[in-house]
Amino acid sequence: MQAMQSNEKSNVNLLWTGGWDSTFRLLQLLLQHRVPVTPYYLEDPTRPSTRIELDTMVRIGDHLRATYPHTRGLLQPIRVASVRDVVEDDEIDAALREIRRRMYIGSQYAWLPSFCKHNDIGAMELGVHVDDKVQALVRPYALESDHPDGYRHIRVDPRHAGTAEYRLFRYFSFPLFHIDKVGIDRQADAEGWSAIMDMTWFCHTPVRGRPCGICAPCLYTIEEGLARRVPVSRRVVSFFYRHLALPLKAPLRRMRTSLRAGRRGSRPRAPGVP
Repeated sequence: MQAMQSNEKSNVNLLWTGGWDSTFRLLQLLLQHRVPVTPYYLEDPTRPSTRIELDTMVRIGDHLRATYPHTRGLLQPIRVASVRDVVEDDEIDAALREIRRRMYIGSQYAWLPSFCKHNDIGAMELGVHVDDKVQALVRPYALESDHPDGYRHIRVDPRHAGTAEYRLFRYFSFPLFHIDKVGIDRQADAEGWSAIMDMTWFCHTPVRGRPCGICAPCLYTIEEGLARRVPVSRRVVSFFYRHLALPLKAPLRRMRTSLRAGRRGSRPRAPGVP
């Protein structure tokens, strides 16, 4: 294989969902840095928003190719894989369990790193940003460097190879590590990208094709300063959900865990078992 020419830019693997954060990163890569991008989407067939997310990405991709012709050679076809086909990995599962004893993070952090590991993807970009729990988790282990294509490159430092954080997040880079959703909004507006950003989708459980206001991404969108993206009627529902129902969830979860542990402890033991 011939060595890469000095003016040839390296391909970027990006986890793209058609959402706010990953779409902003896509625009940075294609319109500012002009690097080729291979988008990946891991399809979760149990999530009601899957079809909307896929349609959103197609619509944004078509808009980019029509409006910015140079992106036709940069934006590669979306590589779609099913979460159901991701190989379970004992090392990654153990790292996730260890981290969850200290901080709860979502189940996607079981299958995302496993997907990368078993598909030989050594640097998948994730849209982890300020106010994201994973950003706070990774921050003490982060190593920053200058990427040859002109942007900052943030990874988990290999010096922390013995930690669960390294085992779980070593397959990723974090390009939005120092910006929050409102900062993304400001930068996108300054670049003239607001119309594209308004095409993005975030809700996991849409109601009649509109954001529900109570799923996790809707709650984060409201709490992180972009409530305008949720319809007013669903914001009202969200207000009562956040102030009445949501505070009861954690105590109820702890109660269920305690009851399950109690039932296990009260089971009769087999003869001869201490």
